[in-house]
Amino acid sequence: MSNKTNTPKDTHYAKLRRAFRDEKSGGAPAFKPRQPVPPGENAGDGLVRLYGLHTVRAALDNPRRRIKKMLVTRNAAERLEIADLAALPFTAELVEPRDIDKITGSDAVHQGVLIEAEPLKPKRLDALGDTRLVLVLDQVTDPHNVGAILRSAVAFGAGALITTARHSPQESGVLAKSASGALEHIDQIEVKNLADALGQLHEAGFQTIGLDSDGPAELETSFAGDRIALVLGAEGKGLRQKTRETVTTLARLDMPGAIRSLNVSNAAAVSLYAARKFLGQ
Repeated sequence: MSNKTNTPKDTHYAKLRRAFRDEKSGGAPAFKPRQPVPPGENAGDGLVRLYGLHTVRAALDNPRRRIKKMLVTRNAAERLEIADLAALPFTAELVEPRDIDKITGSDAVHQGVLIEAEPLKPKRLDALGDTRLVLVLDQVTDPHNVGAILRSAVAFGAGALITTARHSPQESGVLAKSASGALEHIDQIEVKNLADALGQLHEAGFQTIGLDSDGPAELETSFAGDRIALVLGAEGKGLRQKTRETVTTLARLDMPGAIRSLNVSNAAAVSLYAARKFLGQ
């Protein structure tokens, strides 16, 4: 029985011999990177496509969500604890990951599952209920940001997200994936005129606080009352002038570091934490 071990010198000569053989035979096969797959056509009949394990699990558990079709890999079905696809109340098909890639595009992190469903219907402002904390977005259009804001809103117990009918992203796979299931856990209220909606919030007893990097007061010292609506503007533009004139208070997040502003989704998370802490006192 041989106890011979390879030395660094042996390894070096083995590499040289392999390189010589490759050169003699025409060279080693060239590396071919995987070609990206572009997204397919949008779902028809007014449906939306949602994907990702957390997103789909939350949709399955939401009685308000009307799912029409599912594509799922064997591994994803196991992780979602779906034992029998035939028992689901909608069409479900076992597929390979590449089959979903053809629909979402290969850049989408679908985690092996996709559903086609009816979008959730936005609620009216008069259906707000007795929640004490809401978020208002003034023309925030990036679906990644809105999805991340939804996730923070649910995490901190906000009762609703209020957006305008125009200049706001529609429900989509990108938004839902960024929300990581939060889309199914919070009321979304759509309004035509934000200034009018802020007036209605005032009548309902809300203090409306507009987040502005040049706000005259620190956010933590601005809270008053027992109902708070945090109002955030779009990246770069911030709050519109009419919104600034309508909110109860303009406040800033005091940041002592070299960077004086935050991404809108990060600002939402910090503001929600501060508001929830105040309301819990």
